[in-house]
Amino acid sequence: GQGDAIFIDAPSGRQVLMDGGPDRSVLRELGKVMPWWDRSIDVVIATHPDADHISGLVDVLQRYRVEYVFQPGVEKNTGPAESMLLSVAKEGAQEIYARRGQIIDLGVGAYLEILFPDRDVSDVETNTASIVARLVYGETAFMLTGDSPQAIEEYLVRLDSSKLQSTVLKAGHHGSRTSSSPLFLGFVNPNFVVFSRGCENRYGHPHEEVVELFTRLEIPTFDTCTEGRISFISDGITVRRK
Repeated sequence: GQGDAIFIDAPSGRQVLMDGGPDRSVLRELGKVMPWWDRSIDVVIATHPDADHISGLVDVLQRYRVEYVFQPGVEKNTGPAESMLLSVAKEGAQEIYARRGQIIDLGVGAYLEILFPDRDVSDVETNTASIVARLVYGETAFMLTGDSPQAIEEYLVRLDSSKLQSTVLKAGHHGSRTSSSPLFLGFVNPNFVVFSRGCENRYGHPHEEVVELFTRLEIPTFDTCTEGRISFISDGITVRRK
């Protein structure tokens, strides 16, 4: 369905789940990419408290042992947000507010770097407060943007444009026209773009202007609606579709 869920399996065996989609179907997907006996995930990242990103995390926290939960610290008293915080407390996971400059060490030279938020975002609109992180392994990188809007994408260019270049970009906000600023794309300069979205979503994601932009830039795009789960493997030098 409409939503985001990104599973990172580092060469060291460390695992990260970034968002959990809209419902418990995330458990079925995790079952396909994790060994059946594996009942722990090192780090869970909730990019922002919208239902299509965090509802599934409630089920994940009930089923898996989770050590750390990163979230932006947005005050949003919705059902899914409250259920998730309750699950975090029940699980006994350590809750961390994601802030620019934090590095999540995944071992063997792989790491996740938090690029945003760079301040307190407790009363910021949820998409604007989205965690933006870059997964780096050797010479390869993945830009993971949550639902971050163009204003934040362009702000990241101004903060430090040298930290953006990535092999794969997860298009912001499911391919909405409110994200994928041409300026930002120029600095990310991805080889591949992924749209994470539901087929019949009511928002019309991905927006045709965004699809045309990637076509014009000759960047191949992959779409979870038509392809289902999309997997990439990095050897630290190149990235290929699995």
